[in-house]
Amino acid sequence: MKITDLLMSEGIELNGKAQTKAEAIEKMVDLMAATGKLTDKEAYKAQVMKREEEGTTGTGEGIAIPHGKCDAVKAPGLAAMVLPDGVDYDSLDGEPVDLIFLIAAPNTKDNVHLDVLSRLSVLLMDEDFTAKLRSAKTKEDFLKYVDEAEREKLAEEDAKQNVVGCKILAVTACPTGIAHTYMAAESLEKKAKELGHSIKVETRGSGGAKNVLTEEEIAAADCIIICADTNVPMERFDGKKVIIRQVSDGINKAEELLRQAQSGEVEVYHSGSKAVKQESTSGKESTGHKIYKHLMNGVSHMLPFVVGGGILIAIAFLIDGMSVDLAALAPDERANFGTITPIAAMFKSIGGTAFGFMLPILAGFIAMSIADRPGLVVGFVGGAIAANGKSGFLGALVAGFLAGYLIIGMKKLFEKLPESLDGIKTVLLYPLFGVFIIGVVMTYVVEPPIGALNTLLNNGLSSMNGASSIVLGLILGAMMAADLGGPINKAAYVFGTASIAAGNYNIMAAVMIGGMVPPCAIALATLLFKKKFTAEERKSGPTNFIMGLSFISEGAIPFAASDPLHVLPALIVGSGVAGAISMAFNCTLMAPHGGIFVFPVVGNTMMYVVSLVVGTIISAVLLGILKKDVKE
Repeated sequence: MKITDLLMSEGIELNGKAQTKAEAIEKMVDLMAATGKLTDKEAYKAQVMKREEEGTTGTGEGIAIPHGKCDAVKAPGLAAMVLPDGVDYDSLDGEPVDLIFLIAAPNTKDNVHLDVLSRLSVLLMDEDFTAKLRSAKTKEDFLKYVDEAEREKLAEEDAKQNVVGCKILAVTACPTGIAHTYMAAESLEKKAKELGHSIKVETRGSGGAKNVLTEEEIAAADCIIICADTNVPMERFDGKKVIIRQVSDGINKAEELLRQAQSGEVEVYHSGSKAVKQESTSGKESTGHKIYKHLMNGVSHMLPFVVGGGILIAIAFLIDGMSVDLAALAPDERANFGTITPIAAMFKSIGGTAFGFMLPILAGFIAMSIADRPGLVVGFVGGAIAANGKSGFLGALVAGFLAGYLIIGMKKLFEKLPESLDGIKTVLLYPLFGVFIIGVVMTYVVEPPIGALNTLLNNGLSSMNGASSIVLGLILGAMMAADLGGPINKAAYVFGTASIAAGNYNIMAAVMIGGMVPPCAIALATLLFKKKFTAEERKSGPTNFIMGLSFISEGAIPFAASDPLHVLPALIVGSGVAGAISMAFNCTLMAPHGGIFVFPVVGNTMMYVVSLVVGTIISAVLLGILKKDVKE
């Protein structure tokens, strides 16, 4: 049975008028009666009104679907009315209704009409379809639009039934493990369902691995999709068809990945040497993305130390600031700010200890990403030398990559040794020679030039004031909105965290505020400029306030992906202005994450809030100006 089997031209009105909801329902019942489907019009009308008392059938977006099931209906039927001027229908979204479908169902056990009515409900979610119905010039056109849309829907359903479903597994992981990880998982799951495939996605987020793939599931899988910007355990996929891509591809190219998996034209993965073979399997990756992945693996493991330690140190400063009159202290006593009161000293000591692990952890996990576990200790030592010397963050970066590729070279060199010595390679040879070599190279080769460069850079940043610091804040804020969690965003973020280690806390403040603006601006724009967004975007838009205030820039990605040429410029401008204002008023932040939850430890909190509000409003207004109206 089709929708047009229930909808007759006698039951259609294209130029309806009604002053109230009750009047609109009265006219709809008259249309239904005209189709001959009712035996008692008043009894049916009473049933429809009774249903409205239970809750409005105005579903939103200008649509209402009143209905009634009773003995007064002798055959299932539909009636439809377009009201160009609309009517107040007490809809869920509070908007007037201008398109009504009335459903009549007989009071029998035979519910063959229900699948037809559910199909109609799905079709009415399509804004292009409802726009055609509202613009129909004749009843014949109205019925034709319904018939065309239903035929297309039935064809899609048939196509899905003909798809041979695949058993697909996936792993998603991003550097911070906060947003991209779960957005990629959701995108893959949603698209797999549409294509008729079964899928299970393991997410490796900030809270650890969730929904972990079992050996039995891996053995039964037709293909495994890895969407990650950090390393994931790969040896378990030995002998399986594996697609390895960036995490952003899981969000934006889910259908492409799933169709490739379905085609079977996928390279078989062989683990062999765990880390080395993983590199070779990722041959389609660019060199730049490989370096980015190794770097982000170090950054993701470093972040908890910086966040925990930074916030504790900031609390120490906050306690001393509230407890001590700095103006009354001698200059040498002011230098001890943060440790003057006993409780502040405790916070500073604990936070400083956690903070001290930052650079060794960064270097160690970069090296581990490149060379697996043997690289970890060598990277730690290189990072510690950088932390204790003058090269700092830059030196730790160099140490991480040097340590990783040093171990790769040593693995190749030690392959010539007898197999009987394999057991001592990891516990003796790699750490002994690796630590010694990285120590010599860092001390005599890396430290002198990189230390001088780092000192020059930090002194330059510390001396920045006036216009130069504002320009830096503008650039960093704009970078945070440029690709919303991509390489440009991460470059600014890494620069901010490096500046924390060097004591330039105003830079991190500009970076975080620049990342908070895009989701907040999107949320505000969906409330102020509803015609610029689809119904789905308007529903999900306000949740971006939570994302933005939590410093999760990725919440704006779906909106930017659907209209990048208009959305990204608006976000970049607002974020840049927010970063500039933050820098202009010397707002400071010692924590590299936390959003609004770390505002109490922000230096010059009031102006920091102002910078967020101003940046959000600017981007929201620009979105309203640049984006085109969505066709209803």
